[in-house]
Amino acid sequence: MFYRLMKMIVAPLLRIFFRPWIEGEENIPAEGAAIIASNHLSFSDSFFFPALIKRRVTFIAKAEYFNTPGLKGRLTAAFFKGVGQLPVDRSGVRGAGEAAIRSAIAVLDRGELFGVYPEGTRSPDGKLYRGKVGGLARVALATGAPVIPVAMIDTEKVQPPGQVIPNFGIRPGIRIGRPLDFSRYHGMENDRFILRSVTDEVMYEIMRLSGQEYVDIYATAAKRQIAEEKKKADAERRAAAKAEKAAEAEKAAEAEKAEKAEKAAGTAQDAGTSEQKEPGSA
Repeated sequence: MFYRLMKMIVAPLLRIFFRPWIEGEENIPAEGAAIIASNHLSFSDSFFFPALIKRRVTFIAKAEYFNTPGLKGRLTAAFFKGVGQLPVDRSGVRGAGEAAIRSAIAVLDRGELFGVYPEGTRSPDGKLYRGKVGGLARVALATGAPVIPVAMIDTEKVQPPGQVIPNFGIRPGIRIGRPLDFSRYHGMENDRFILRSVTDEVMYEIMRLSGQEYVDIYATAAKRQIAEEKKKADAERRAAAKAEKAAEAEKAAEAEKAEKAEKAAGTAQDAGTSEQKEPGSA
C-alpha cells in the first residue's frame, strides 16, 4: 500500500524537481527474481531507484534506520518499513547477518527483486570502495538469481551525507548494466575465495558503469581514515590559531612595553627641560 502510494506521489515529484535520467532499464527483467547491486552515494539513493523503476525492489537497510529515537527516527522507520526494506545489523553480529541473508533469499524465492549495496555503507567521498564479502555473493550463489549492477550518478550532489534538505538544480541519473550470471559457482557459496571473486566482478561492473575512482579498501575503513585526518587537521588548525593568538599577544605586549618606554622617555625629557628653564626665571 505504502509502496504504491510512494510511486504515485514521490516519483512524479522527483521527476518534476530533479528530472532524473535512467539508462538500461530494459536490463531489469519484467518478472522473476534478480539481485540489484548498486553503489551507494547518498541517502536519496533509497528514494530515486525504487521510485523510478517499474518493479518493486526490496533493499537491505541498516538497522539504525528502524530504531533511531525521536520524530525523525519514527518517520524514517515508517518509510523503510512501508516500502518493505529489510533491516540489517552492521555491528558484526553473525546471527543478524544470517537472518538478513535468509530474508533476502525469501524475497528472491517469491520471484521479486532484492537490492543490496555491496560497499555496506555510503561512500564518504564519492569514490567506489571494496565490496564486502558475504551477503551479495552468498545470496546470488544460493539462489542462482542474476546480479544486475547499478550505478547511481550524482545523487551525493543532490543530498550530501549529513544534509537533510536536498540541493535542487542537480540532475541525478541511474545507469543499469546487463545481468551477471554466476550459476557456474552454484553450490560454492561457502568458499570465501569464490565469494571474493564474485563480489569483485560485480564491483568492477559498477565501477565501469559509474566512472567512479575505485579504492581497494572498505568504505568503513575509509570513513575512519577521513575522520582521523579531519581530527588531525582540526587539531593542527587549533594549534596554529593558538600559536597565532600567542604571537599577537606577545606582539601587543612588546608594543605596550615600547609605548611605556617612550612615554617614560618623554616624561624624563620634559622634566629636564623644566629644570633648565628654572634658573633663568629666578
